[in-house]
Amino acid sequence: MSLTLFLILCLNGLQYGLLLFLIAAGLTLVFGVMGFINLAHGVQYMVGAYLIFAFTGLTGSFWLALVLSLITALLIGLLLEYVVFRHLYSRSHLDQVLATFGIIIFLNELAKVLFGPATLSIDTPELLSGSIQLTEQLRYPVYRLVTIGVGLVVAVGLFLTISYTRTGMLIRAGSTTPEMVSALGVNVKQLFQIVFGVGAMLAGFAGVIAAPIFAIEPGMGDNILIIAFVVIIIGGVGSIGGAFVAAILVGLIDTLGRSLVTEALGLVFNASMANQIGPALASMLIYILMAAILVFRPKGLLPAKGAT
Repeated sequence: MSLTLFLILCLNGLQYGLLLFLIAAGLTLVFGVMGFINLAHGVQYMVGAYLIFAFTGLTGSFWLALVLSLITALLIGLLLEYVVFRHLYSRSHLDQVLATFGIIIFLNELAKVLFGPATLSIDTPELLSGSIQLTEQLRYPVYRLVTIGVGLVVAVGLFLTISYTRTGMLIRAGSTTPEMVSALGVNVKQLFQIVFGVGAMLAGFAGVIAAPIFAIEPGMGDNILIIAFVVIIIGGVGSIGGAFVAAILVGLIDTLGRSLVTEALGLVFNASMANQIGPALASMLIYILMAAILVFRPKGLLPAKGAT
């Protein structure tokens, strides 16, 4: 593998990892803070992608569509929490799984009705089109570099908010002693609604920034939800820092592994067979890592404070 290809794969892995973090951050807050299993979190990633597609077509401006998509994703998250999720807080995990799985089916079918089953795409905004020279032999798309930078900014901002602000303190306290927080005059239900809304907006934002890179299609959030659960298990349920570290690890392992495993198999098998088997074996690496973490660090790499 050449140095240029290695650098490209590292940057692609970093970008993919930060995309996973945006999804896993909201999921780990909802799951860790509220103990609520929200399988519909991945479909909110799909909703974000379709929102940016629709608003870009309506307004003709990617940047205006970005703002409208984030606001709408937030409102959808708050609406789902108010109409469906809050009635399931005290129910069993099985009830939560069944109800949120129903939402997945409903929204996937709604996407087909509104936009059709065909794969859609949007163009990269003109301001961020083109590429930039990083080394003598490496040019990398500006849009991908910007998504890496934005992902890092969001990660730092979210970590500081959860760790050092009053709202973050209440969210952490509400996850362990909701009765005490409620006795102090804090509306715990409203606090949980904020967590849901922010989580939905983060997942929607991931869909928005992914839309110019990946295909927009019904069910696009289903597979990435599974990987997001892997991320929060590796990082530690309820831990923003853990989700960030785990997401970067998963992104790099998944991206580099596909090339390295294929090259390693090429030493044993012919090129055609190696190209067929390599990606399939490489996709197993993140699950092997998850299994190892569960054996040696059951609470995750960076468990949340007070995790039991």
